[in-house]
Amino acid sequence: MKLTSLALAVPIAIVAAVTAAAPAHAQELGIDVGRQAPAAAVQTLDGKPANLTQWIGKTPVVMEFWATWCPNCKELEPTMVAAAREYGDRVKFIAVAVSVNQSPERVRRYQDRYKLPMTFVYDHEGNATDAYDVPATSYVVVLDGTGKVVYTGLGGKQDLNAAIAKAAPR
Repeated sequence: MKLTSLALAVPIAIVAAVTAAAPAHAQELGIDVGRQAPAAAVQTLDGKPANLTQWIGKTPVVMEFWATWCPNCKELEPTMVAAAREYGDRVKFIAVAVSVNQSPERVRRYQDRYKLPMTFVYDHEGNATDAYDVPATSYVVVLDGTGKVVYTGLGGKQDLNAAIAKAAPR
């Protein structure tokens, strides 16, 4: 195995092990509930600079730290899509693609294929992952309309409707 392959395989194995072992409970890891959402430089899938703050503080936001190769993300996808369709423009849905073992092009191909109703950004430098203290992929952060964290959760089985209700009551 080449050193670069091993260097990628180890973090992926760790993320997979943590994600598989982690129950889908809120607030055990990651950014603290009640904290104001931090800024984080990311990029659009066409490589333009962006910052998560451009969406924060306008409406409630659901952010998933996500990867094309993540089985828990795939498991959560139907729930995320249903919530995005139910809430429409009242809640902003953002998929923050982590940079481990993927590229903006790979994420773009995935989005072109599945047409997910979310805004996709790429966390090339790991700024968002660091700012939100992301423990693994399939990590969801829900922000209220003021940008305060009201929910965090991890795993493929999360009650997003209950999480979103904390930020955007019906």
